[in-house]
Amino acid sequence: MPDNRLNQYQQKKSPFYNDRPEILVDLLVIHNISLPAGQFSTPYVHDLFMGCLDSKADKSFADLDGVEVSSHFFIARDGVVTQFVAMDKRAWHAGVSSFDHREGCNDFSIGIELEGTDILAFESAQYVALLQLTLDVMHEYPGITPARIVGHSEIAPGRKTDPGPAFEWPIYRAGLMDALNDV
Repeated sequence: MPDNRLNQYQQKKSPFYNDRPEILVDLLVIHNISLPAGQFSTPYVHDLFMGCLDSKADKSFADLDGVEVSSHFFIARDGVVTQFVAMDKRAWHAGVSSFDHREGCNDFSIGIELEGTDILAFESAQYVALLQLTLDVMHEYPGITPARIVGHSEIAPGRKTDPGPAFEWPIYRAGLMDALNDV
């Protein structure tokens, strides 16, 4: 795993990351994103994470001009996983956040973005990919346990709502527990 990347996944290198402090990575944060909102299979999320989003391509992108944001991973609607930031680096996905009385979750978390919205159902292929990716990340970072897998809304309440009510936590958690019990 050179550069702390999971090479079984598609690779792109976002410029939006920096070094982590010497700290235990023990949190996984699940998000959702679509650009424009509610539109899928566009190149715009990748463009945003790569720093080349044309803010004039859609009127809803005006607020994204100059924004520097990334995630470790992105799962498209068809289940294809792209890694944008090496896991040993700090991706810029959580913003102002806290978990378990610790501020700045980017310092100690892995971020996974699902292509979607708070209110539209996610695809089965995304849950399958998310489950496998979660297991892969947990293998690399044993401090991430099922109790330390949260939505963005849990670490930034009042500011963020994702992955939203359409995300099926019971299905995801049951699949994860089954997979962990099989190991």
